[in-house]
Amino acid sequence: MNELEYTYAVARVRALETSLLTDSVIDQLVNCKTPEQCLQILEEKGWGSNDANIDAEEMLKREEEKAWEVICDVAPDLSVFDVLSLQKVYHNLKAAIKAVCTDVRGGNIFCEDAKISGDEMMKIVENKEFSRLPANMANAAKEAYETLLQTRDGQLCDIIIDRAALEAISEAGRHSKDAIIRDYAESTVAIADIKIAVRGAKTGKSQEFMTRAMASCDSLNKNELIKAALGGTDAVKEYLGTTMYAGGAAALEESPSAFERWCDNRMMETMRPQKYNAFSVGPLVAYLFARQNEIKTVRIILTGKQNGFSDEMIRERVRAMYV
Repeated sequence: MNELEYTYAVARVRALETSLLTDSVIDQLVNCKTPEQCLQILEEKGWGSNDANIDAEEMLKREEEKAWEVICDVAPDLSVFDVLSLQKVYHNLKAAIKAVCTDVRGGNIFCEDAKISGDEMMKIVENKEFSRLPANMANAAKEAYETLLQTRDGQLCDIIIDRAALEAISEAGRHSKDAIIRDYAESTVAIADIKIAVRGAKTGKSQEFMTRAMASCDSLNKNELIKAALGGTDAVKEYLGTTMYAGGAAALEESPSAFERWCDNRMMETMRPQKYNAFSVGPLVAYLFARQNEIKTVRIILTGKQNGFSDEMIRERVRAMYV
């Protein structure tokens, strides 16, 4: 792919970055008295469709669609973005296995914008045609399916598939020629492992459980992280303090919601340097991630307003913006 193609695509995305929500707009949304006031501000920013009766969930869904429409329109090579939607594909696998094994159907359980739709995944699982899936996913699907049938342990089913998703992301990162994809994959796996360690420390999970749940990555020592988790939350904080994820230790000291916010903000830090790279797919990946981040943040704010949370509680949960 030549630099001219990237230059054109990046120029298009640069123009669109001016319409991304800023921290000041997010603050304005937090200060709204009602969810309806939030929606009005977002409509004025061009969010949603032109339907005056659009509800919050429809608006957020439409924004997710718009983000992908932009990428599909400008990206010279869409295969680069497959890694960003891997977790949705694995989510559909998990949902299909649980639906088939428990015979509980219905409800909005699938990500319909995934590369393998919910309907297709249901057919694969119902017919046990796991060979139709990529090799790593097929192995995890068969193991999770048989485990859930035999043990009825939904959590064990979850960790089998979630770890397979992390390993698929890690593998995609290792084989990518694009630095942004390698960085995204490494950060995604590391942060997921840190979350597992924190939850494991709080709930007293065994070494076997955490070994099975975590995927390996380069920026953390998995065995050291598990050892720390077995020693409790303070030991996890101490270990993180020796790594490039020391900010997570400080966030854990503050509160659980501050830690969740740090996890997402740490991913944004990974993306932000791509602003200044005009000759690669980096700015396109960063733009898509920025859009997903602001949609997630708006959902947090709207949910907080709908449930009567104080502005202070909501503000503690909002994520840093890209611009």
